[in-house]
Amino acid sequence: MNPHRGHAADITEAYYRGLMHSVGYRRRDLDKPQIVVVNSWTDVNPGHKPLRELSTYVREGIWAAGGSPGEFNVPAPCDGMAQGPGQHYILPQRDLIAASIEAMVQAHGFEGMVMLGSCDKIIPGMLMAAIRLNLPTLFLTAGAMTPCRMEQRTVVTSDLKEAIGQRRNEQIDAATFLNWQERICASSGTCSMMGTANTMGCFLEAVGLTPFGSATMLSFDAAKIRQARDVGERIVTLVQANLPFGRFLNRRSLENGIKYISASGGSTNAVLHLMALSHLMGLDLDLVRLNQLQATVPLIAKFKPASAFNLSDYHAVGGVPVILRAIQEFLDLRVPLAMGGDLAQVIASFSEPDGQIIRPAARPLETGGCFAILYGNLAPRGAVVKKSGVEPRMRVHTGPAVVFDSEDDVRRFLLEKSVKPGSVLVVRYEGPKGGPGMRELSIPAAMLVGMGLHTSVAMVTDGRFSGATRGPCVGHVCPEAWDNGPLAYVKDGDLITINVPENRLQLLIADEELRRRQRVPPSRPDHPAPGFLSAYRQGVRGADQGAVWL
Repeated sequence: MNPHRGHAADITEAYYRGLMHSVGYRRRDLDKPQIVVVNSWTDVNPGHKPLRELSTYVREGIWAAGGSPGEFNVPAPCDGMAQGPGQHYILPQRDLIAASIEAMVQAHGFEGMVMLGSCDKIIPGMLMAAIRLNLPTLFLTAGAMTPCRMEQRTVVTSDLKEAIGQRRNEQIDAATFLNWQERICASSGTCSMMGTANTMGCFLEAVGLTPFGSATMLSFDAAKIRQARDVGERIVTLVQANLPFGRFLNRRSLENGIKYISASGGSTNAVLHLMALSHLMGLDLDLVRLNQLQATVPLIAKFKPASAFNLSDYHAVGGVPVILRAIQEFLDLRVPLAMGGDLAQVIASFSEPDGQIIRPAARPLETGGCFAILYGNLAPRGAVVKKSGVEPRMRVHTGPAVVFDSEDDVRRFLLEKSVKPGSVLVVRYEGPKGGPGMRELSIPAAMLVGMGLHTSVAMVTDGRFSGATRGPCVGHVCPEAWDNGPLAYVKDGDLITINVPENRLQLLIADEELRRRQRVPPSRPDHPAPGFLSAYRQGVRGADQGAVWL
């Protein structure tokens, strides 16, 4: 990367400068640090709708500090909207976002970046690009959606998903269901629950890449405008001081971020993204090591849908830095923060946990973090479950398999058939290759909760779940069925044991019987991979390696 791109003294840059003049830049503007605002604004995703206005304040900050801002956009798909066939195109966009940022920034020679993003695949894609480019980089999220007060309780997006199951069981009437559908998402901003969007937004705070409070404050809070100007000014300082991204996101800060996510009851999708980041950073982090790290911290907070508390409740008691302060004995406090100072200096100014929404580390909700990585003859390379979202009585469960070869099949089954309590719903061929795209089973999992079956029925898949999923839902089973993983050989009625305390996922058949089945290649279902999904299927890695494609 040429730090003097566009300098007037180099006559070979006349073409570049002439074209920049045509869009309004003056001579002196082109001699300033060239900072790009990478914006994921769209008006069809609530988590990103505020970003068009927010970018104007970031640009104001860049101008004020002596930089010269530019802007381009990247896609911003919503996992919640892209259910069914649309889900094939969600996870692949993470890598497309990363590649498009890398290509645009390299092509135009920008010297620093501000990433504006909020949701599930956008923040991870931007992080992946920032790792590859290693330029001075800051992030800013849109902020949280307004929780809705309705029928004497506070409801958020995840409650609407669970209402689908309630409507299926006729526990609520059509008029009530339509009223909820229209009102629950009360404003733009990220859904006010601890799904993947807020897990990754809060991760940015925990590793020091964005101002504290960025993810948890309401999207229309006036402080968000001030944050935007601060970020714009700060990125110019980072460029002038030549402080690359790797100074702030490295092994030490990544491990802090893993521990923060685990202490706060974060999304299982974070595991997928953390593995992708570590792969690009050249670290030796695998699922075994990640599990060891996350298990060192106590779980001291849970949020919707795993508890009654939403993101605004979290923000009101101090948010991310309060959890970091509570678990500081487990963290590397010397890590520098991109907004200034180090972790020790910054968290010292924040309050102690309130004791209810955020517990002190000495009085946790439970020990050993929020995740469990399971192994066994069904998952030789691992599987992931959010144990903090599983009822204690379902953390050890054995039941007969009911096998489905797609998310569509299990969804139809839940709508049309009776589910026997005790069953283990096996949904296969939904991995990164098999889907293709590793679709989430967000709606089927929420339907189980709404139907009251999450205390008796489990789900196992090589696909993934929403970050807000609760219940005994085991995902990311590796190797996936499309790669002839053991999941491909499960039959209806086979007994499966899920043992979270022992980190075990086991098909209860004799080893010889499993080997006998594996001698005959399974008949793959017809899961088309049109267009770029064909290339994705050919090149994507397994979920245990972060499903990295590009």
